[in-house]
Amino acid sequence: MFKRVGKAPSGERLEKIKKQSNYRDGKFHNVEPTSMNPDDVPFYVIMKAMISRPATVTPSEEIPHIKTDLSALSNDRTTFVWFGHSSYFINHNGFRILIDPVFSGNASPVKFFGKPFAGTDIYKAADIPEIDLLILTHDHYDHLDYPLIKQIHPKVKKVVTSLGVGEHLELWGVEKNKIVELGWREEHQIKNLTITAMPSRHFSGRSFTRFNTLWSSFVLQWPDQKIYVGGDSGYSAEFKKIGEEYGPFDLVFLECGQYSKYWPQIHMMPEETVLAAKDLNAKILVPVHWGKFVLSLHPWNEPIRRLLTAAKKEGQKFVAPRLGEAWDTRKEYTQKNWWNFEDKQ
Repeated sequence: MFKRVGKAPSGERLEKIKKQSNYRDGKFHNVEPTSMNPDDVPFYVIMKAMISRPATVTPSEEIPHIKTDLSALSNDRTTFVWFGHSSYFINHNGFRILIDPVFSGNASPVKFFGKPFAGTDIYKAADIPEIDLLILTHDHYDHLDYPLIKQIHPKVKKVVTSLGVGEHLELWGVEKNKIVELGWREEHQIKNLTITAMPSRHFSGRSFTRFNTLWSSFVLQWPDQKIYVGGDSGYSAEFKKIGEEYGPFDLVFLECGQYSKYWPQIHMMPEETVLAAKDLNAKILVPVHWGKFVLSLHPWNEPIRRLLTAAKKEGQKFVAPRLGEAWDTRKEYTQKNWWNFEDKQ
């Protein structure tokens, strides 16, 4: 249990953290003033709302899915597979990237909370092939899965993560020489890929202590492709800055779910997700952070329905495959609204 929580940064890692421009008074800070609860709603009011959530927060039947053999994907193109929530796999010309994988059965430190929807827990550690790069955006339980990391790290060549997260990973047995921790705007080169950590508007923490490790988005640049990995973020002026400096992006993966009026600055509403994609100058938006766990109050498929409406209004192209479905980015995608099965009942 205690290992699952992880460990606070110490030693040389903590000394590097203290030198970061966004680290003050013993914690990391967002670029913009950001509150977890800007209207200061009493905690008991939020808890009451969470306890009395409507039945629609979970799907009425198994989520439609396909189980793709990740090791059999073609190595001469860019293909991605979404695993639900914020976990996905990218194969770019044979270079395999795994982002924020959570496969161990729940997205919390305790087994009775954060269980996945039926049909979404279809991938296990054994299904993961050799991985060239594991990207971990921040240390929340729905993005950093202790049991899975323990199982798959021998298959991972390199881990790139936010500054401070390496303390957890070393505790869990990941070799120190595999881990690259980046502060915002720091970059790392792997073959012909340049990966740069950029700001996101969020927070961190696996226990009662928050903000002692960093949270990030990442820009992935190959000579022939640019991808933006959004992590978790409230809407921010940083999207526009990143788009102007690094865009246009061929693909952007942005959160679309687990939002609430109680915490509007640390997660985006679906309409803001579309605006962020426009700010980033995204050719194609891939909405993530929905479709697997109940971490908020909204109906499970409300995020994608609202995003679809907003994307059509703004003329933003998006792709929302079924869980486990591989999409070759060279091919035109015919979007099926697979999440509307509730309407047939």
